Amino acid sequence: MTPPSPLPSSLADTIRAALVAARNPEKAPGMQAYMKSTMPFLGVGLWDTRKITLAIARAAQPAPDADEVRDAVVDLWCGADWREERYAAQALLTLPVARARLDWLDLHREIIVTGDWWDHTDEAMHRIGELLVAHRAEMTPVLLAWSREPNRWLRRSAVIAQLEQKAATDTDLLTAVIEANEADPDFFLRKAIGWALRQYSRTDPDWVRAFVEVHPGLSPLSRREATKHLPSPA
Repeated sequence: MTPPSPLPSSLADTIRAALVAARNPEKAPGMQAYMKSTMPFLGVGLWDTRKITLAIARAAQPAPDADEVRDAVVDLWCGADWREERYAAQALLTLPVARARLDWLDLHREIIVTGDWWDHTDEAMHRIGELLVAHRAEMTPVLLAWSREPNRWLRRSAVIAQLEQKAATDTDLLTAVIEANEADPDFFLRKAIGWALRQYSRTDPDWVRAFVEVHPGLSPLSRREATKHLPSPA
């Protein structure tokens, strides 16, 4: 896949300048160490980064259209010197003009692959879940394919894509993406499997209990996470 090319974006420049102005050098080293990031931090908290980013986007006149938002996302993501710029790029993807766009799937995939860590993958999960809800016929085979990709973050994305779907969860899809990864020794995949099952247990505990029973190959971590909140059987 060819990465998107960053285009100059005045929206991105405005956000970038605001983040630099809000920097906190005292906090930055600890944030970088916690995230085990090779990219330095400005020391702006995640929620403050989102607040700054969305305030600027919503105040812009005229309101940025989808193309302008995408250009800003690519500029902030690909041109980032600071990790907060990448958080800002993902915050822009929460704007209504950017959500559930199947034609932006390549951008979400690029963010997951090049972000190469759990924080970016888990934020992208919300956008992938929205795409699945809006374009189930198109996205189901995509997630099935991702669940078998060499890249562990695409596989994690496939496993956790339905975390927010409750009763609308496609259990056949959930089963398939978990079975594709249950034997993998990767911590982040094992944690994701347990997380996905634990979350669905809030909706259908009997289904999750039965799933765990018939999948003895689940890792102890996945099994422990999956059953953490299961009520005792009657």
